[in-house]
Amino acid sequence: LGAIASPEMSRDLASEVERLMKSPNAYVRKKAALCAYRIILKVPELMEIFLPATRSLLSEKNHGVLITGVTLITEMCENSVDTLQHFKKIVPNLVRILKNLIMAGYSPEHDVSGVSDPFLQVKILRLLRILGRNDVEASEAMNDILAQVATNTETSKNVGNTILYETVLSIMDIKSESGLRVLAVNILGRFLLNNDKNIRYVALNTLLKTVYVDTSAVQRHRTTILECLKDPDVSIRRRALELSFALVNTNNVRTMMKELLLFLERADPEFKAQCSSNIVHAAERFAPNKRWHLDTLLRVLVAAGNYVRDDVVSSTIQLISETQSQQTYMVQQLWQALEQDTADRQPLTQVATWCIGEYGDSLLYTPDSAVKVTEAEVIKVYQRLLWSPQNSVIT
Repeated sequence: LGAIASPEMSRDLASEVERLMKSPNAYVRKKAALCAYRIILKVPELMEIFLPATRSLLSEKNHGVLITGVTLITEMCENSVDTLQHFKKIVPNLVRILKNLIMAGYSPEHDVSGVSDPFLQVKILRLLRILGRNDVEASEAMNDILAQVATNTETSKNVGNTILYETVLSIMDIKSESGLRVLAVNILGRFLLNNDKNIRYVALNTLLKTVYVDTSAVQRHRTTILECLKDPDVSIRRRALELSFALVNTNNVRTMMKELLLFLERADPEFKAQCSSNIVHAAERFAPNKRWHLDTLLRVLVAAGNYVRDDVVSSTIQLISETQSQQTYMVQQLWQALEQDTADRQPLTQVATWCIGEYGDSLLYTPDSAVKVTEAEVIKVYQRLLWSPQNSVIT
């Protein structure tokens, strides 16, 4: 019926399905609850008919009936604000069921790799997450049990990691205590050390959502996150790169930029454009001084080559023109870069030729300059660039 019933048939038979949800036979109750779930998907307005019978399913001892009941309640809460408010009263019931599961001894019928009914645990954790979202009272009622699950779940098997992941998502989504959030971030930090690529990817993805909520907790795992930039898996490197830029601040900008510039130098072409732009943006926001800022931009121009975007060229030229005290230094650095083969570094060539053209007198006529250049040498380099077929039209 749940699979083949049309909306009209669902309306006609909803009351009969509701009656069967109270059947003395546990198997019938389970199937009736599943049918009710399918009916609600097709005809959401029939939800109210099933409310009383659905709530009674949580007092079941049969795990099959319990899991279908939790699934049904989850669907109801996701589709109706009024129903969500109605079911907030069941948080203590869910906490009790979850506590019984984690404290239960070995049961061959429900255990998977030493974990008591992980499927039911995951379903309950998802429902708790929905019920505790933006609700301080409901969140307080589930804080303790979430802490118990987080500390008592076995992590040597993927089954335990699945439960821990759902626990972390619940902690981050509800109005949880700060200590509980730190515990959740530490679990994700342990995930980053896991040999399973999927677990590492999931951890990075979740930390990326968490970093703006609890930056200090995520900062503690900065070293591990930076190590993920060396991972052979491209998806993990991409997520680690996003997270690394989210962690950059005034206090760690020198350390972070050092690692990110090393990544840029050896990065695959697909990473270079976005990575170079993000480094430039971070340097602009957090640079400790002008010299460091200009050195960073120069390293980006050298490392990223032709993948540097046009806006980086213009912003670098603007910064040099505005920083009079560093113009001589930058002209010398750019001249040394220009003496090398710059065919695959057109943005660097553009910045260098403009700056030498504007401030070349400081290159030629500074007595104590470490770089000794004659006018003939400058003209020779410019002629080489002008006649080179490898240079772009813009250059």
